[in-house]
Amino acid sequence: MVSDEEEINEVEESDETGSEDASNLRSKDKGKSSSGIIVQTAFDAYFAHNKSGRIQTSSSVFSELVLPLSSEEYVKAIGTSGKGQIVHASALQDSNREELFARFMCELREGFNILCYGLGSKRQILNQFALDFCQTQGHVVVVNGFQPESSLKDVLNSIENIPDIQELDLSSTTIEKRTKRIYDFFTSSEVDLYLIIHNIDATPFRATKTRSIISFLAHNAHIHLIASIDHINAPLLWSSSEIFSRKPDKTEVNDAIHSHGFAWLWHDLTTLTPYDFELAFADRTSLSGAHYGGAKRKPDMSSQNAITMNETAASHILASVTQKAQKLFALLGNKQLEAADGADGNSQQVGLAYDVLFSAARDNFIATNDTALRSLLTEFRDHNLIVSSQAGMGGGEVLWIPMRKERLASVLQSLHVLLNQ
Repeated sequence: MVSDEEEINEVEESDETGSEDASNLRSKDKGKSSSGIIVQTAFDAYFAHNKSGRIQTSSSVFSELVLPLSSEEYVKAIGTSGKGQIVHASALQDSNREELFARFMCELREGFNILCYGLGSKRQILNQFALDFCQTQGHVVVVNGFQPESSLKDVLNSIENIPDIQELDLSSTTIEKRTKRIYDFFTSSEVDLYLIIHNIDATPFRATKTRSIISFLAHNAHIHLIASIDHINAPLLWSSSEIFSRKPDKTEVNDAIHSHGFAWLWHDLTTLTPYDFELAFADRTSLSGAHYGGAKRKPDMSSQNAITMNETAASHILASVTQKAQKLFALLGNKQLEAADGADGNSQQVGLAYDVLFSAARDNFIATNDTALRSLLTEFRDHNLIVSSQAGMGGGEVLWIPMRKERLASVLQSLHVLLNQ
């Protein structure tokens, strides 16, 4: 027989159980499980996956996966790549070149400027045009726009070095006044100016002000612009009005003195010639070695952007430092090789934490305090033989030697012989 008190307890327990089931059911309806973990609906999951700021591209870029070549490997590869049938562009043949140059001169006299595009370096053939034709018709100024240090001031300086302009009052130093002085001089001059700019699409000439100044000079009937481009998006640098503008006639009074424009005539000047001279300033042994102005990128642990050191340079640096510094380099190099064995040999992405290096250096009696260790590292840092980076948020400093595994092993072997002498 059940008492009234027991019945009341059973009713209360059943009510609590029922309320829990209802509560769980309501929580599931709201997207929550009984454990309290949020379960996203398909609607929420879609927007969470496609939220703004998420990187959609892969980080496995070809230029970051391929190891850069050493200077010796690059020279050897270039020497063997030229074997086989050599293709010569028709534009470089003597008969075609003379015909092309004569056409260039005719188009320049008609008030157009010439823009050359196509595969291969166009520097040599345009310089030949300047020597054979332009030099006999007027003043010639050649600008190497592919050099990172090129600037608009260099262009104006070269033009102002013309003897006839040197006789003018050159007290005005602002770019606008200098440009106006050059424009006015050639407007009334009987001798024309032939301005040849190699790679007018290069970084130094992409600035808005620079393009405006050059377009102002190029619109002068007595200034003839011959330029080359190699970037696929170079035509986007100029507006349609600048591209299709026409110069005022020489015999007419120039009432459009404040107008701008290039009056381009496009020529396919495919030469198939290597860009050796244009890339002379760049590190051709590295896929990311070319530098086109601006601040250089700092060494990055996540990629192979650090300066790659060759064996010869490393040996010269190690020969000029103290024995303790040599031992420190050997210590870091051996640690890096050990870590590289378990990281598919990609030693540039394997670094040693500064605290770990300091502990190992202290145990080997190389540096007993932080000041001594940093003093030994200074010489290597200055020559980029040892580089460092911050390992994430609060991860501390990480150091490594920017050398490929096999080259680092060769340097360490030579260093081991030097230390045991």
